[in-house]
Amino acid sequence: MKHIIAVVVENQPGVLARVVGLISGRGYNIDSLNVAPTQDASTSRITMLVPGDDRVLEQVTKQLNKLVDVIKVHDFTGERYLDRELMLVKVMTSQKNRTAAIELASLFNARIVSVQSKSLTIQMVGASDDVDNLLELLRPNGILELSRSGVIAVGKQD
Repeated sequence: MKHIIAVVVENQPGVLARVVGLISGRGYNIDSLNVAPTQDASTSRITMLVPGDDRVLEQVTKQLNKLVDVIKVHDFTGERYLDRELMLVKVMTSQKNRTAAIELASLFNARIVSVQSKSLTIQMVGASDDVDNLLELLRPNGILELSRSGVIAVGKQD
């Protein structure tokens, strides 16, 4: 199971290294990592996608809460939330398959941001599952380059 964990930290040098070091030092992986300042310039939000069972998550959150620079740890597992990811992907195209790639991008509400003679660059913002699905369908064309931002998430309040 994959857990989305948001950690609000003091915006200080070395905090990210301590957070990542804590997780990797215990043998856990981070599938996705996104860091940016919050509405308060003195804090940053680290959003991580961490694979593992509930035991893994519990240990990670307990350890994170012990770090001095950590203000708040929030696990979105079992809650309602919105998640998004930005992807830029350069796909190999020919005259024969270019139209199909453009139509596929359109089906996923993605945009063509650059057109070259032998490739297209597609931008997509969406839920991680949707990004994965588009990538899987584009793979037969040949992926020349891929960049993903990592997951960001916010809770849905009633």
